[in-house]
Amino acid sequence: MSTSSETRTSAGTTTVRAPAPVRGTRLTLGAATLGRPDATALADVDLDVAPGEILTVVGPSGCGKSTLLRTLAGLLPVLAGTVEQDGRRIEGPAADRSLVFQEDAPLPWRTLRANVELPLAVQGLPRGERRRQAESWLDRVGLADRSQQLPHRVSGGQRQRAQLARALAPRPRAVLMDEPFGALDAQTRAGMQDLLVEVLHGTGATVVFVTHDVDEALFLGDRVALLGSGRLTALREVPRPRDRTAHDDPARVALRREVLTSLST
Repeated sequence: MSTSSETRTSAGTTTVRAPAPVRGTRLTLGAATLGRPDATALADVDLDVAPGEILTVVGPSGCGKSTLLRTLAGLLPVLAGTVEQDGRRIEGPAADRSLVFQEDAPLPWRTLRANVELPLAVQGLPRGERRRQAESWLDRVGLADRSQQLPHRVSGGQRQRAQLARALAPRPRAVLMDEPFGALDAQTRAGMQDLLVEVLHGTGATVVFVTHDVDEALFLGDRVALLGSGRLTALREVPRPRDRTAHDDPARVALRREVLTSLST
């Protein structure tokens, strides 16, 4: 069943038909050691990411953030302990877990729409249906008027929007994001953060979002996980409501200070 939702895009407010929500998935690590046999990145990690949650992950460079994502994606085997999705061991990549990198990587010879259609083609959708769904997702991210453009003809922020549409079009149950907005300027980055929250609303997807930006972590995350010294050092609830202007909220100020301290140790 499909549902309609009103989505605000850069071109204004338009009503588009959004896909029905997927069922969120639970990601769990139990006493997990992550990395490679010759280079352990994280040890003894216990983590439970609830269905539909946005978990942001923060830590200094080299602390194992990307290793965590790649393990959850099934690209790296766990060295010890368990890594599971809904109680089943993750043993390799799966179509219902989507991985998004910082570098936008559209196929340069395909239009934005054709890039978004690609994972739908892999799923075996008929051409007309995958075109309809790709156009719907491009509309949701404010690129309806750019669907026939090649990637080099649009801005970096627009390519990231297209990458977000491509990641969500196949309706994954988990979206794993590795500093996807890190290369964007501050204004474009804030716009992408707003867009991500807006587009994810109602999808049901579970999100693990790696970032080195403290304010990004606190704006996006329902919880924030702090990594350091080869460990998961803390897991904190983020005060709500989600508000960029709540700089004086005591709970938010205290959490921001704790996250900043974790980055300097």
